[in-house]
Amino acid sequence: MKPRTQLLRILIPAAFVSLCLCSANCRMTQTSETQNVNTSRASSSADVDALSIHRRAIAIDMHADTTQRLVDENLDLSNRLADGHLDAVRMKEGGLDAQFFSIWVEPQLYGTGGASATRRADVQIEAVRALAEKHPDTWEMALSAADIRRISAEGKLAALMGLEGGYAIDEKLENVERYYKLGVRYMSGAWSVSTSWAGSSGDEAGRTLGLSDFGKQVIREMNRLGMMIDVSHLSDKAFWDIVNTSTKPVIATHSNARAIADVPRNLDDEMIRALAAKGGVVCVLFYPAFVEPGWDEKKKQVDTEISSLVQQASDREPGDVAHKKMARDRVRIVEYAKRLPPVTVARVVDHIDHIVKLVGIDHVGVGSDFDGIQAVPSDLSSVADLPNLTKELLKRGYTEQDIDKILGGNILRVMEEVEKK
Repeated sequence: MKPRTQLLRILIPAAFVSLCLCSANCRMTQTSETQNVNTSRASSSADVDALSIHRRAIAIDMHADTTQRLVDENLDLSNRLADGHLDAVRMKEGGLDAQFFSIWVEPQLYGTGGASATRRADVQIEAVRALAEKHPDTWEMALSAADIRRISAEGKLAALMGLEGGYAIDEKLENVERYYKLGVRYMSGAWSVSTSWAGSSGDEAGRTLGLSDFGKQVIREMNRLGMMIDVSHLSDKAFWDIVNTSTKPVIATHSNARAIADVPRNLDDEMIRALAAKGGVVCVLFYPAFVEPGWDEKKKQVDTEISSLVQQASDREPGDVAHKKMARDRVRIVEYAKRLPPVTVARVVDHIDHIVKLVGIDHVGVGSDFDGIQAVPSDLSSVADLPNLTKELLKRGYTEQDIDKILGGNILRVMEEVEKK
């Protein structure tokens, strides 16, 4: 055999094998790339679907403390803010249609009653009302469920108000109606410090204090006026006194499930059942201390470690008591982010799951507590991230109708029921 013929007999089969291998590898590469493209497309499609569902709903946040920033920092919420959790730009990005602004009087700074407490509440109400006065194309004050529906349909943002703690009524029953006429549509009896007429979950007095006779008069007056009753921050005894006194649905504007995160601020299963039986809604909040088991204990340890840093920031701040508090909170925000474990939206939805399994889809809502907390879930860092909540709900099998109820439909139902005379 000639050398050339022999060489061809060797090379041709080798080339054939090489060609086959190359073809197989090419097909594998193409298949892999196709799978990646398909996966990417599916993920992108899911994101679009979540955002579409989110934007079709009327989304209502029952509690944000941005009001104090309006007063103490003189902010313009029509612009995107460099810090904090909420402004008009990010509300629109996050598909939030209506915001209940907390009218909060910190009792350690302004007292549990008297002229100082009333003045602090009134100046916050003026600041919220000014949003619509200064930016009528963006904001409108809402006083009813019908207002929220109309304002949302017009593409504007609805501003509403709730009194967090009844300090500003100054133990005068007539002041309940005064604040109702100023636009307040819910009130809780106390924040973390008990009033004389309502026990708090946050202090020693609240361990035994429920509602006094005056407190029960306040509840009946709220029922008469059509003002929602908020049980967040209240003692267990005050909760039960309210449920047994009110003739209308009761809400928790920012509370979670104690069965998951066992802290006094959350509601136990018996309370959730009673609130649902009353026709009410539990609105889950985003603060990790009330979301993640054990996080609050870790936070307390960090608070001890950073106490000197917090005090130094307060001492350096030349402003009034409100600005000194802001300086302390700025340190906490930075240090908590560095020292405490992250929490995600998945854990927030765990609380929604628990409430839904316990009492059904009609009794859960959202109350972020944005701008009143020094830590947030990593994927709920501002109101712009709210579609991530919808995405997680879809992932767990909730329908569009379910999500519509959670984001705002359940609260609209309660408002309509409470508004009936």
